[in-house]
Amino acid sequence: MGEPILEVKNLHVHFETHDGTAEVINGIDFTIERGETAALVGETGCGKSVTVKSIMGLLPSATIPEGEIRYKGEDVLSLSDAERHSRRGKEMSMIMQDPMTSLNPVLTVGEQMMDVLKWQGRPRLSLSKLVRDALSTGSKAEHRERAIEMLGEVEISAPERVFESYPVELSGGMRQRVLIAIALLSEPDLLIADEPGTALDVTTEAKVLDLLDELVEERDTSVLYITHDLGVAREVSDRINVMYAGEIVEQAPTADLFANPQHPYTRGLLESIPTLSTGIGDGIEGHLPDYTDPPVGCRFVERCPHAEPACYDAYPYPRQTGSDHATACHLFDGPPARERHESLAADPVDIGTAPWLVAGGDAPGDVSADGGTDQ
Repeated sequence: MGEPILEVKNLHVHFETHDGTAEVINGIDFTIERGETAALVGETGCGKSVTVKSIMGLLPSATIPEGEIRYKGEDVLSLSDAERHSRRGKEMSMIMQDPMTSLNPVLTVGEQMMDVLKWQGRPRLSLSKLVRDALSTGSKAEHRERAIEMLGEVEISAPERVFESYPVELSGGMRQRVLIAIALLSEPDLLIADEPGTALDVTTEAKVLDLLDELVEERDTSVLYITHDLGVAREVSDRINVMYAGEIVEQAPTADLFANPQHPYTRGLLESIPTLSTGIGDGIEGHLPDYTDPPVGCRFVERCPHAEPACYDAYPYPRQTGSDHATACHLFDGPPARERHESLAADPVDIGTAPWLVAGGDAPGDVSADGGTDQ
């Protein structure tokens, strides 16, 4: 296997607030191989968008006290702003979360797409150079042709009309297709899709996800999907990283995670999904911890039905529970997934075995691709 296209190692992201330092991301690790599609799954507020914006360099107010973000082997955190800017939008691209607000309302779709083609990866210019460059007509026709071609590739039936339209004249699904077209204009090697269907109805979301999956497969693009929906993650990803309160609590290939969910949070997410036989799930009681005063041990401890006193004090480092499966929970044994946790592994915490393993229980209901469950 070649070098991964993206490696995130021990990433910490902090924000200064009136209440103190918010430790939003707390030492996460994950890898995306070339051509692989990975998902980052978790409830709203767990740090998914902060993670991807840190990768893209879009968090000027954040502090990253520790960690590495390696893109094609190069630590992007050590690059200058200009060097990161040259990669952003050209080699690494992002589909923003809300199609209703991510497009500029006072520019036509065509103007916005041509701006991307013209300026992506280029250094920032002075005002005089910007005006002079804007007045030049050099490759305008080529850019227009490329933009309309891309609109056609995202299955917009009248690309020339949409090219001349303002965002307000388009439906939500059409705007989302425009955002996908803009993100793929530069043929990026890494595409980050931040909940691309969150503002759409279920039918439109399914069509958009199918389209995006088809487009990235044709281009062999590596993709990081951000979603709170395990059904979507199952449909689109090769590998899933489950995130809770700024930590990745479980990692596994998609099929393995659904066949053998281990962390109580993962199981809670699966059990929360409505089923035909049981109706709407109960959900997970409680709420995310305060990032300015997070628990010393497990961040899920206050909501975990299997928590023991030791869970409040002992950090549940991720441990290998299978050949390619890691879980950050004291209910499971296994060698540390990261070398930096070897000292913690030398002093193991025993809170017993996962109750569902003792009882011989099955995994939570099988989640279908549309987000429902088949039981």
